[in-house]
Amino acid sequence: MDHITKKEIIQSVTAYMQEHNLKQADVANKTGVRKEYLSTMFKEDSNFMYNAGGVQGYIPDRHFHALASLSGYEIEKGYWSVQPTSQTAAILAHLEEARNHHLTTVLIGETGCGKSFTSKMFASKNPIDTFIVTAGSSDTLGDLIDKIVSELNIHATGKSKSTKIRQIATKMKFLKTYGNKPMLIIDESEYLKQASLCAMKELYDNLSDFCALVFIGTDQLIDNIEKLKKRNKSGIPQFHRRIKFGLRLLPNIDRSYSLFISDIEDRHLRKFLLSNCGNYGELHDVIVPASREAERLNEPLTLDLVRKVLNLPDGNLVW
Repeated sequence: MDHITKKEIIQSVTAYMQEHNLKQADVANKTGVRKEYLSTMFKEDSNFMYNAGGVQGYIPDRHFHALASLSGYEIEKGYWSVQPTSQTAAILAHLEEARNHHLTTVLIGETGCGKSFTSKMFASKNPIDTFIVTAGSSDTLGDLIDKIVSELNIHATGKSKSTKIRQIATKMKFLKTYGNKPMLIIDESEYLKQASLCAMKELYDNLSDFCALVFIGTDQLIDNIEKLKKRNKSGIPQFHRRIKFGLRLLPNIDRSYSLFISDIEDRHLRKFLLSNCGNYGELHDVIVPASREAERLNEPLTLDLVRKVLNLPDGNLVW
């Protein structure tokens, strides 16, 4: 990464900090970039070199990438632009409502409709008090709680899960006390297991008066809760009662993809995209690498080029 790009990233982050009233400590917490590095990076006429015990070297590029991601600075040319889809509009509206009124909300939408992308975009506009944790298929309850603790930058003083949940609540109360609107988003919530869902009930009980709690997932989340509820699994009926009237279903994906493919001139490529892309995410995975290669080769974006770039056989895909 050249020196000019690094300077532009620092300028972008500086403007972002001013806009959102962030301190260097906040940036360190959000990005994982060490405070010592940040002090050097933000110095006027910095050469972006560190000095650790007499050992000098350039601050690694990955830290500049982290800062660029925080502030929205594009290091490389983008080949995918945000479009005003009905899903994006609905997600932003529901998140804003939840944040303003500390609601518990469950956002359910199709895979690839932009749930994760839009929630991250929302969080970037509210960096002080909006926190996102992504549930994983192999996460235990302890893993999930530790993810939340880490995202909130809490130095946990106890080992029990209940103690950590109380510390999470304390952090959110602190933010609320100082005029913020704290929000915790659990993304890909369809992966939450019974123990984690029960813990979410405890988290709700600790946060409901002053913090928004948002679960984002596919309809698999609702199916899982219904199955566990019918089997009267411990804690599930209580959790269901707390989220029942916070359920929000997102609009279906517009599979004409008119907002995304109207500029593509090759009608064969448009037909291919309509036949083979089931959601916005899959559309992105075709258009972005193909557009990058088209620019590199100075060629038009065509179906033939897409097939070469993605190593696809002739004819439509079968899976």
